[in-house]
Amino acid sequence: MQSILPSRTLRLAGGIVALLGLALATPLVMAQSASGRTVTIVVPFPAGAGPDLAARTIAEKLALRIGQPVIVDNKPGVGGLSGASFVARAPADGNTLLLAPNTLVISPHVLPRGAGGGLDVLKDLAPIVTVATTPMLLAANPQAGIQNTEQLLAAIRKQPELAYGSAGNGSPMHFAGVMLGSAAGAKLLHVPYRGVAPSVVAAMGGEVPLLFVALGGVTGQLKAGKLVPVAVAEKSRSKLLPNVPTLAEGGVRGVEVNAWYGLFAPAGTPPAVMVQLNQDVNEVLRLPDVRERMGAAGLEVVGGKAQVLSEFAKVDFERYGAIARELGIKAD
Repeated sequence: MQSILPSRTLRLAGGIVALLGLALATPLVMAQSASGRTVTIVVPFPAGAGPDLAARTIAEKLALRIGQPVIVDNKPGVGGLSGASFVARAPADGNTLLLAPNTLVISPHVLPRGAGGGLDVLKDLAPIVTVATTPMLLAANPQAGIQNTEQLLAAIRKQPELAYGSAGNGSPMHFAGVMLGSAAGAKLLHVPYRGVAPSVVAAMGGEVPLLFVALGGVTGQLKAGKLVPVAVAEKSRSKLLPNVPTLAEGGVRGVEVNAWYGLFAPAGTPPAVMVQLNQDVNEVLRLPDVRERMGAAGLEVVGGKAQVLSEFAKVDFERYGAIARELGIKAD
């Protein structure tokens, strides 16, 4: 008996140490699981577009990491400001987040004053992390006979009010169309839709011959030949579309429109919560299957510090505000 008792004691002590080590290694997950709260990621646009896909990809993996449910809630309307206002008014506890494209900082310049309940996008939302970027693409219905910039310019000369679809008023796609018309000496007809998915359906069905769209919304349609990539509205070619030239390469200069997706929390969220959210989402974005899934959907994962997203938001707010004033861009 004397030889057995120490052995049992040692095993019991070892078990206690192991359990203690496990508890110390995962204090955040244990605490969050015990809270029983659900984290909601609000997407201020309809389901099916790039921001929605990014949000659902993150939600699935983030739930596993933090040990509590993470759901996606689509709240479209008012150029993305309706969902953004909902998040800005939510308790600043890290349980209600916003995943939005840079339409968030563009819409205030083209929508009526006070749209979105008077939301100040730079003050009422706190940046967490830049999730991804995606190339801005000019695509065409295959029946339109427009496969390159030369054919595009010929079509515009023939029909100066050539129609193009966009994901909505105040979107980067809206701006791209106005900028293209200005560069080509024409006033193209803007046809806004309620989100990316409806605009893509309209272009495939021939409602509009042209469509400005983020690549993340049309990868499948391009592969199936249901839409034709004409040009990229970026400063340089995208590595996701290496064979598609820029508009500038085709002689249309000055049409450079970017698209990024950022994750935000209500202003006033405690710094420690913001830091933890940034760390957790960055870990999710580093996962190979997450990067693969987003890449297949035309999204290039970014990640990094919150300050990067803060700078993106400030720069785009000023840039697109200046473009809106210069070209007289307003909601149609």
